[in-house]
Amino acid sequence: MKKDLGLYLHIPFCVKKCGYCDFLSRRGEEEEKEIYVQALIREIKSYKEFGNSYKVSTVFLGGGTPSCMEPGQISRMFDAVQETFHLEKKPEISMEVNPGTVTQEKLQEYREAGVNRLSIGLQSSDDENLKLLGRIHTWEAFLESYEMVRKAGFDNVNVDLISSLPGQTRDKWERDLRKTAELDTEHLSVYQLILEEGTPFYEKYGEHPELLPDEEESRKIYEMTEEILAQYGLFPYEISNYAKEGKACRHNLRYWERGDYLGLGLGAASLVRNIRMNNTSDMKTYLEKSGTPKTMRTDVQFLEEPQQMEEFMFLGLRKTNGISKKEFYRTFGRDIDLVYEKTLEKFCKQGLLVEKKDRIFLSKEGILVSNQILSEFLF
Repeated sequence: MKKDLGLYLHIPFCVKKCGYCDFLSRRGEEEEKEIYVQALIREIKSYKEFGNSYKVSTVFLGGGTPSCMEPGQISRMFDAVQETFHLEKKPEISMEVNPGTVTQEKLQEYREAGVNRLSIGLQSSDDENLKLLGRIHTWEAFLESYEMVRKAGFDNVNVDLISSLPGQTRDKWERDLRKTAELDTEHLSVYQLILEEGTPFYEKYGEHPELLPDEEESRKIYEMTEEILAQYGLFPYEISNYAKEGKACRHNLRYWERGDYLGLGLGAASLVRNIRMNNTSDMKTYLEKSGTPKTMRTDVQFLEEPQQMEEFMFLGLRKTNGISKKEFYRTFGRDIDLVYEKTLEKFCKQGLLVEKKDRIFLSKEGILVSNQILSEFLF
């Protein structure tokens, strides 16, 4: 039986770099984009023999802004994927798009290429916030793009929002949530703003935390998010992700459940057979060596059993239904209560972890201090 595999394809180009973003992306000229597409297709095709051992059930095209590419380029990438890998009968094929970069022609191309799930980067419904974030679109431009997406026949759509922005109040955040949820989207990803070193936002706000909502305000914003979205049939299945029933992102779950995935493209990360590795982040090296991926990999690390256990816990506990004790035993042949006895006992007593039958998961209070809890599962 072929083992299950996910694919991640990275497009490192944007129309404009946002002030908060530390992803591997930048503005690119049309000629450079085409050269990159050719290199990515070479990399995809180099996995023909490897692909024979797997069946692909999820594909995610991210960036950057994949929708800033020219018509035809996306189709060629997906054609290469279908020629190289065995896809299951109904794979989840997701693609990130940004408002202002999609057209009816592009959306039709994505549908014909097999894309059946779109993720739209809104970030805020407030035009002042969008300007502050450095986004290229307005709320009205987003609505136009969203309407085109629905008209093109996409019935599995995610929208991204960012909370805890400078000057954000709970009232403003509630407006953001309700305006977005009222569109009847199937999925919402809600990320709290993180100041990443090296970004303009870090330089501007890093030494002025008073300009951002404090920890208590951010906590209340998080708590109200779940309460409000539940009114629209959107429920959390992971710390930052909310979905209608049956619409959780299968590719996202692969990351939290440590399923195998192969990253393709500049700087893309992989986890295959307990080996973590990254492609080079240097564009020149990538373009030269994309046809022989082994020669451009960095940070190759085989995870020993203790590291696998750590990941099982700190990734799995991000899900609202947490982890399975039986699955831990099946995977490692050891009783979880013996391996993590003191840590589990400590947080269960504090009410931050809940143990119910076979599952262990974060309580609502635990989610609010999840980083502190998850870090204690490291040996």
